[in-house]
Amino acid sequence: MREALVAAAFQLFLERGYEQTTVDDIVALAGVGRRSFFRYFPSKEDVVFPDHERCLADMTAFLGAGADADDPVQRVCDAARLVLRMYAENPTFSVQRYRLTKKVPGLRAYELSVVWRYERALAEYLRGRFAGRRDGTLQADVIAAAVVAAHNNALRSWLRSDGQGDATAAVDHALGYVRGTFGSPPGDATHDERDDVVVVISRRGAPMWRVVQEIESTLGRD
Repeated sequence: MREALVAAAFQLFLERGYEQTTVDDIVALAGVGRRSFFRYFPSKEDVVFPDHERCLADMTAFLGAGADADDPVQRVCDAARLVLRMYAENPTFSVQRYRLTKKVPGLRAYELSVVWRYERALAEYLRGRFAGRRDGTLQADVIAAAVVAAHNNALRSWLRSDGQGDATAAVDHALGYVRGTFGSPPGDATHDERDDVVVVISRRGAPMWRVVQEIESTLGRD
């Protein structure tokens, strides 16, 4: 029933236009009543984005199932790939929706609100992982925004190409940029150690072995 309503809606959107299609038109073509429509979709806008609620729930569950040992940046990148998988399951539908959303300002606004909910889910996970760190909330929000921006940049390029090419490779490349920038989260012990700068003052003319010994002593090495 749900799939039949979506199919009927998009058939009418393509034939008549989104604004000219009513819920009554959709249910008439699908052969069901209005109550059946609203059992699945709160509004006409929701029929354009039928899978986002499920995908958001899957993303939230995926993030919640992570272990403390997981790299948090890798985890949110993997979570973003769940959104790509949703789009890639039906390229034709995804391209049609992309074209429709570009034409209808109300749908564009609706889509932006959905994107914000994804970003908020990623940020809340990262805030929990960065709790207690200096600027932890700032780090979480910036990384979450970067993941969403990188994912959407690659996804929209794929949609503009009518779903041609390897969407997974494009998104992996974009998310790799995020990993390269934020891969070792600020405040991580390994990050701090890697960024240490050691200054050793030695007498002019001191033998090199003495300089090396002083450096090793400063670093706490045997």
